[in-house]
Amino acid sequence: MWGKPTNINNVETFANIAWIILNGSEAFANIGTADSKGTKVFAMAGKVKRSGLVEVPMGITIHDIVFGICGGIVGDKKFKAVQMGGPSGGCVPASLAETPIDYQRINETGAIMGSGGMIVVDETVCMVELARFFLEFTQKESCGKCTSCRIGTLRMLEILENIVSGKGKPSDIDDLIQLGEQIKATSQCGLGQTAPNPVLTTIRYFREEYDAHIQDKRCPAHGCAQLVNYIITPDLCTGCGICLRDCPSQAITGTKKTPHSIDTVKCSKCGKCITACHFNAINKN
Repeated sequence: MWGKPTNINNVETFANIAWIILNGSEAFANIGTADSKGTKVFAMAGKVKRSGLVEVPMGITIHDIVFGICGGIVGDKKFKAVQMGGPSGGCVPASLAETPIDYQRINETGAIMGSGGMIVVDETVCMVELARFFLEFTQKESCGKCTSCRIGTLRMLEILENIVSGKGKPSDIDDLIQLGEQIKATSQCGLGQTAPNPVLTTIRYFREEYDAHIQDKRCPAHGCAQLVNYIITPDLCTGCGICLRDCPSQAITGTKKTPHSIDTVKCSKCGKCITACHFNAINKN
């Protein structure tokens, strides 16, 4: 700009420049991989025991960050995936946890380094709902200039909303893939070019969850309210009456010291009964 060297990158780049000036370019180049030098700051969130900002050398694996630095998954539940690169990043499954943090290797998974966000999810998270959640955000953020982004992301969101509510059709997955690829190819800015990533990567790695929602009207992770029922296991229920008292829909019936039952028609699926039960007698099915 104005005939002088100009940096229009982010704060992290300025921080790296300061370090390089103080320590030398050779020292910086000694950190990382052949294609991605130095360190990277990630904002760790989600189902990890230790969240927050971490600075790691390029080349470290996703597994080492999640389990080595962040202490693993809350409650020692099963590690399922990480959403990398912010709302318009992509989901990397646990099966690729040994992938090194490297711009090229991460891009190969369908995700992006992006803003450095890394949201860790466990087995209780529905990947279809996760994709819907992130697409809803990017769809609202669309400036509306590109028809493909403005209308395309809205159509994708409508399809996802139908799927998580039990109204999905067999053709929906192919429609999502086609729309996603067209939006990425024809949008003029980075938001539209990356907005379909969460959807495309979850289809790529968790296709069976989409199939279960569409074909069986079932959410394997029990995360979609419209596709689950709350049931009481008679052998575990002591008939204490706490769930009956706390139910805002008056969907639970039963007498003192006898197993209760839930009317699935009346049940609003708010989950208060599960929280109230001290005997783990209420579960999602």
